[in-house]
Order: sequence, then structure tokens, then C-alpha cells
Amino acid sequence: MRLNKYIAQAGLASRREADRLTSEGKVTVNGAVCTELGYDVKDDDVVAVDGRVITSSEKLVYYALNKPVGFITTVSDEQGRPTVMDLMTDVTARIYPVGRLDGNTSGLLILTNDGKLAYHIAHPSQKVWKRYLALVTGQLSMAELNRLKTGVDIGGYTTKPARAEVVKTIGRNTLLQIEISEGKNHQVRNMCKAVGHPVLELQRTAIGQIQLGHLHEGGYRKLTPKEIEYLKKC
Repeated sequence: MRLNKYIAQAGLASRREADRLTSEGKVTVNGAVCTELGYDVKDDDVVAVDGRVITSSEKLVYYALNKPVGFITTVSDEQGRPTVMDLMTDVTARIYPVGRLDGNTSGLLILTNDGKLAYHIAHPSQKVWKRYLALVTGQLSMAELNRLKTGVDIGGYTTKPARAEVVKTIGRNTLLQIEISEGKNHQVRNMCKAVGHPVLELQRTAIGQIQLGHLHEGGYRKLTPKEIEYLKKC
């Protein structure tokens, strides 16, 4: 959708007025000023006018997906790999994933066409806790577990305090539950590697109060009004 149409559908201005706002440098896309009048707004773009994030008048929808391993968290992939959008078979709205899960990680992912909510959740200041189950090699000592809890150097960056506990041992390996309030790339994997216990399998089970629950792998559901309200306020 062209940028001026997107702004117009948000009820903020006519298309001609939207072009003027764009030319004056008052429109940003993903945090960068956009003066290209013919810009085509992509599904995962965050558009703001005078610093205010907007969305088109399209009905807002919100979904929770249990992403399987092997699917990429993007709307499309230049390499032809399967994406999470391939799983949303009967959703006609132009939704996009909020945040990311790498291809080798499964679990809870939120998808929506509400750009304002997506920006709100993803902003570093929100500190929305995310919970993971990590199957790691070996068995952790109390000292190693405490390092995960208090902060660990993952290569020039020391993580903020996390919540970590041993769920059970599985043979020679350990199942951990880890909760973090930040979202550095591959953070849980890097944290576990830093204490000497690389991740074998990783699943996200919760985003704040939104639970993966018994949603089957590859399945999705609409968020409840209570869950949507929570995400808007968290």
C-alpha cells in the first residue's frame, strides 16, 4: 500500500496532505525519516507522523502462533525458506510477526496488523518478560545457575538479571526454564553457552501474561480481549 494511502486510511489526512507531510520530513518509517512519496508500506513497517505511530483503518487482529522449528520469522524470504506466514492459512488481514524467533527456536509468537501495539511491545523500555524452556548439555552447578540469574557476559554485553531454574535432568542434559526482560539476538542461547552449557532445543512458552499453553505446533489462535488489553497496558 502506498504511503499516502496508508496515512489517509489511518484517518490522519487526505492523500494530498499526506504527501505534503512526507515531503516536509514529518513521516518516519521504522524510525527513519521517509520523504519518498511513492514508498510502498510493507506488512512489518512501523509508520509514524509527527512521532505518533499510526495504523490503517483495516480491522485490527491479533494472533498467537506456536512456531515450529524450521520456519523463518518474516513475512517473506528471499531464499525461499518457509516463513511463519505460510502457517496462517485462513488469515486474510496483512499481519506480521511482533519480534523474532530464530529458525531453530520454536514456541510462542504474536502476529498482528496493529503497528502501534507492535512498536509498544518491541520498545526496549517496556521490559516485557519472555519465558523459555531450554534443553542444554550437561548439568549446571549452583554457581552456573546463579550466573544466569545475576547477569552473564555474552560477548561485550552483560545481561540483565534473569529468572532461571532447573526443571529436570534428562539423561546427561538439563531442562531449564529461563525468563528474560530484554531481547538481544540469540540471547538465551548465548547465555547458556557463556556458562558452558550450549542449547540443544529452545522453546518460548510465554510473553508476559500471554501463554503458549496447549496450542499445538504450527497452530494459532486469536488473542482474547483480556490478552489484547494486557499487551496494550504492559
